Amino acid sequence: MAIPTVLQFGTSRFLQAHADLFLAEAMPEARPVVVVQSSGDPARAGRVAALAQGYDVRIRGLQDGKPLDETRRVTSVARGLSLGPDLDEVARLVAGDVEMILSNTADAGFAPQPADAGARFDMAMSYPAKLAHLLRGRFEAGGAPVQIMPTELVRNNGRVLRDLVLAAAGAMPAGYRDWLRDEVVWVNSLVDRIVSEPLHPAGAVAEPYALWAIEAQPRLRLPCTHPAIREVPDLGPIERRKLFVLNLGHSWIVADWLARGRAGATHVRDVMADADWAGRLRDLYAQEVLPGFAAAGGGRGRGRICGDHAGALCQPLSRSPSRRHCPEPSREARASDRRLSRLG
Repeated sequence: MAIPTVLQFGTSRFLQAHADLFLAEAMPEARPVVVVQSSGDPARAGRVAALAQGYDVRIRGLQDGKPLDETRRVTSVARGLSLGPDLDEVARLVAGDVEMILSNTADAGFAPQPADAGARFDMAMSYPAKLAHLLRGRFEAGGAPVQIMPTELVRNNGRVLRDLVLAAAGAMPAGYRDWLRDEVVWVNSLVDRIVSEPLHPAGAVAEPYALWAIEAQPRLRLPCTHPAIREVPDLGPIERRKLFVLNLGHSWIVADWLARGRAGATHVRDVMADADWAGRLRDLYAQEVLPGFAAAGGGRGRGRICGDHAGALCQPLSRSPSRRHCPEPSREARASDRRLSRLG
């Protein structure tokens, strides 16, 4: 596989232990990634500089039922830039050299900002508005269409980002907007990996399980060949498994733990080792989740993506039992409870 030139917006520990690690493992002799700190936060300057020096990701948890604790070196990052002081260099890369643009700016990065209406690039703009201005330079330079690969946890994230960029480019030339809509490749994907804590100045601790599911489309180019990267015809089954098995299970565990006054468990393994607690969780899957998949028209086939029976559905919750705490419920986990009813 040819080595892509990747421009990455975001320095999060998630990307360090996910896409950047995958690229390092797939292409150990290459350094295809230029990382851009998109916020301009000077407090993160040390991290940006450290990424290009190489960093460690510690993989810790269960793999195939056995404990795993190993350190992997990530060397895929060639340079680190900050969008404020290095704007000219970032604009040059977008206009000419870059083949893929990867991002993880969190949900807030997609949120429209008052500055988005400005005629010139402004650091106060949202990520989609910044991208609209940067890609215009590529269009005006006659550059080839680029592939945009957001990893933000937004459903249909590529399509959503495309629409936000088009909205931000509303006052720009019609030919450029046509190019954005019809020529640029906007990729929907879903990512999954528990990244539990940072290492300093760069790096992270992560569980063994990882997934980068990428929805197939014409002209799609996978960033690399890696066991965690899957090209799929439809992200829907994977999204439902993530929301209604893993996220729902964790959300239910946390809700029950809070109702107990934060007593009885410190880690998920404590819950799974408690016969009554684990049994009620299995009942939840058997009585509500699998019937929900069936009601949506998937029958048992849809249920089998979560396991052959309700007991098997609990297995993903114990992927990394030795270190997974009972945390406050995340935004995504809270949302999974609300979304379950939509299956019916």
